[in-house]
Amino acid sequence: YEEVSTSGDTYGDLTFYTRSVTTDTAPTERMRIDASGRVTMPYQPAFLARPAVEQSNIAIDAAVTVVLGTEVFDVGSNFASNTFTAPVTGKYQFNWAVDCGPLDNDSVYIFATLTTSNRVYRVIVDPAGFDEDPTYWSFNGAALADMDAGDTAHVIIYQGGGAAQLDIFTETYFSGYLVA
Repeated sequence: YEEVSTSGDTYGDLTFYTRSVTTDTAPTERMRIDASGRVTMPYQPAFLARPAVEQSNIAIDAAVTVVLGTEVFDVGSNFASNTFTAPVTGKYQFNWAVDCGPLDNDSVYIFATLTTSNRVYRVIVDPAGFDEDPTYWSFNGAALADMDAGDTAHVIIYQGGGAAQLDIFTETYFSGYLVA
């Protein structure tokens, strides 16, 4: 059970607090609307993760999980082991960029995918149209995804055919936050 209260202050901010009714703890600020109308919610689930090291020569003809060993931030501690787990049912905005290279122009296709429990969101390229192996490539994607509490999301890359020469660079990132 939670007790909810609101409070104002002399500067015109409207703040929202919660505290447990079963323990005698001080209320915690959960949301603030400042005098200019800006809304901040310091406990809203949000994360940004990046690779700690480069992934070299990824396997071909296999879904390879993008390894994200550095959490830049993780509000709510919902990101672990390269995977975000939704703490509540809602709509989540995800953004990802897989910076990699060199692409083998002998491969049939290469794609980066945000895989959620409900759907897949794919960005694909057919490198056979290139006259040589591109040294750098960035797969960029964004999705507004519906998730239930406990659903997961992670990023994979897949190369169909060609040589196992593709590296995933540390400029890669995966981020997300609860929208509604």
